[in-house]
Parts: sequence; structure tokens; C-alpha cells
Amino acid sequence: MSSSLPPLTRRQWMSLAAALPGISGQAAAKSVADRVACQCYVFEQQYGERKQKTIDHVDEILTDVSAAGFRAVELTSTYFPPEKTSDSLALLDKHKLALPVAYIGGPMHDDRWHQTHDTALAFADRLKPRKGLEAISFNCDPKPRGEAKTDAELLTEAQALEQLGADLKLRGLRLLVHAHAPEMADHAREWRYFFHNTTAASVGICLDTHWVYRGGENVMDILKEAGARIGDIHLRNSVSGTWLEELADGDVDYNAVAAELKKLHYKGWLTVELAWDPQTQRTRSLVEDLKRSRVYTERVFAAK
Repeated sequence: MSSSLPPLTRRQWMSLAAALPGISGQAAAKSVADRVACQCYVFEQQYGERKQKTIDHVDEILTDVSAAGFRAVELTSTYFPPEKTSDSLALLDKHKLALPVAYIGGPMHDDRWHQTHDTALAFADRLKPRKGLEAISFNCDPKPRGEAKTDAELLTEAQALEQLGADLKLRGLRLLVHAHAPEMADHAREWRYFFHNTTAASVGICLDTHWVYRGGENVMDILKEAGARIGDIHLRNSVSGTWLEELADGDVDYNAVAAELKKLHYKGWLTVELAWDPQTQRTRSLVEDLKRSRVYTERVFAAK
């Protein structure tokens, strides 16, 4: 029997290259594109300006997300009240959009954590039948007027997050803790407390890069500290502190972020989360801004 193999046609070589990671730039770009999602907070702002609720416009919102070229979304609990969950899930199917991560929050630093825990699990249970759901992104509520949490409250919060993460793990889901500016105050005291007082097995991180920046911390320092516990990254940018209408170069150096993620062999989600400040200059449609943001994400994170 001859040991020689028949030559491959050009089409066969192209198919093989597409199937193997690292063969070409196109393959690398496709790998990144498969991990890009759209967080829909900006639509809450858009409909809020019209004195309308997003839950009444889910079809239109997902139409716009799909038109911008996204194949995955991250939605908050406002899209999934118990009486509307099946409708929203059906609309995700209609628009062929995956829901890898869903977002909810609540108080975890005092006795209310029990109710928050149960509400988050009920939320996860409503969504778990959704094929492809991987994680729950969770944000701990701040105290009123931005007061710092006491050491005792931080301990309660960390223990509550550990319990929630363990219970989500039993459901085949990962807990990813999100943070805003309050958690970054005082050298990221709250963020560092729950990070270093929970286990990687139960508690992962949803790193919102611009809230790290706006909270006064160094994005690269927090990124390196979070390391392998990151499962989702929220992407937004600003110039001179004001949010841009699209994701583009600005105050946060996303080329440096992408290079660090490559060192970590990061395979989690890259989630575009646009938002508007009162001073944000809006010159294009939201669909166009989302499309440009997706293209920027795919280019920057595939190049590193």
C-alpha cells in the first residue's frame, strides 16, 4: 500500500485552515468574533429618555443588536420578570442570539443577602433551560450615599458571594462578580476584600474596565490581579473622562488590555457595553455605533 496521500485541493486547504486555530488571521478573528457579546444597558438609557420601559421593546432592541452583527447578548434581570421570561427567551430564538451571561444584583452586605441569594437563584433557574447560558454576572448593591462598608459588612458580603457561587455551580453556572466605581474606592478596598476572601472555584470576575478607570484604579493592575478568574470583560471607553458613543481608542488602553489577555490565554467573553454621559456627543444611530464597536473589538482583540 502506498504511503503517499493525494494532494489537497485549494478548497480543502481553506477548509482545513478555517478549522484549525492559529492557521491564519481569519481563523483568529473568527475565534474572537465568537466571543463578542453586546450588553444592552444603553437601550435602557435610550428608552428611558422616551419615558418607556425596555421590557416593552425587547423585539426592537434585539432587532438592532442583530443588525449590528452581534450573535450574543448579555441582558439584565429587567428583561426577564417571571411573567415575561418566556417571551424574552422566544425573542432571543427569533433573532438567533445566544445568552451566555445574564446580569442581576442586590444587597449582600447585611441580612438582606438571604433574599438576594434566593432571588438570584430563582432568576438563574428561569433562564437555565436556555441553551448556552454559562454564567450569572452579579453586582453587590452599594450603601446609600456611597458610604464605605464596614469590615463586618464586607465579611458578610464575601461569605454571601461564596455561597451564591457554590449554589450556582451546582446548577452548572459560574458566578462572575461585577463592580462599579464604589467598589474601587480607597484603593479598591471592597473589590479586593471579596476577591481575596472568596475562592476561585466559586467566585469569578466580570471585569468592567471603564468602571475600574472611573473608580480611580489602574485598569492593568486590577486586570492582572483578577487574572484567570475573569470570565467576562465589559468594554466601554471615554475621552477626558466622558463616555464615547462607540467603543474606540481613548482613556482606557485596550491594546494593552488585549495584550495582557493574550498572556492569560483568555477565552472568556468580550462584552461591548455602551453608555451615555450627559456630555456624550451622539452623531450616529445606535445600530451604527454598536456595529462600529463590534468591529473595533474584533480587530483589537484579534490582533494581539
